[in-house]
Amino acid sequence: MKTFSVNWDYRCPFARNAHEHVVAAVADGADADWQVTFVPFSLSQVHVPEGGTPVWDDPDKAQDLIALASGVVVRDQYPDRFLEAHVALFAARHDEGLDLRLPDVVAGVLDRVGLPGKKIVEEAQSGEPVAEIRAVHEAAVSELDVWGVPTFVVGDRAVFVRLMSRPRGDAALARRTIDGVLDLFETVPDLNEFKHTSLSH
Repeated sequence: MKTFSVNWDYRCPFARNAHEHVVAAVADGADADWQVTFVPFSLSQVHVPEGGTPVWDDPDKAQDLIALASGVVVRDQYPDRFLEAHVALFAARHDEGLDLRLPDVVAGVLDRVGLPGKKIVEEAQSGEPVAEIRAVHEAAVSELDVWGVPTFVVGDRAVFVRLMSRPRGDAALARRTIDGVLDLFETVPDLNEFKHTSLSH
């Protein structure tokens, strides 16, 4: 059993790529071999200047957390629907160009996958989901030096991973891709950066 977590913020296209790989593989049965936890991480907080008001304490930034907090609510209260909703929220941002800072937009995306969107968004704005985001975000930063998404964590090791492609329905590719990422934790623990100088077409 491979146990790992992977963080997300719906704003990031690379988080979208990685999470689509994870979701496609899990939906195809990889969860028999993987124990994966999906962890929120706020890119808005990452961009707060030193000494600035944290995003969770800034009323003017509350809308930045609506989609992320809604994802947390779905993950915790509707776990059997989380994967579908998770992919749908990423698609709304990156395929449809929708503004996930707007409550009605987030609710509409969730409605489309058969969830009670308005109820979930109201719960997301209740305070508790944002408190959870804050706790796990701050722990990731202080304990593992996490600074972005998607970051995979295995044990006490964290690795930022930038995947350039999406699985596009190929579950076998998705599983190979994520297994390859996880294998590097064990087989090449000293590998800090492996970056192609150009992309194949």
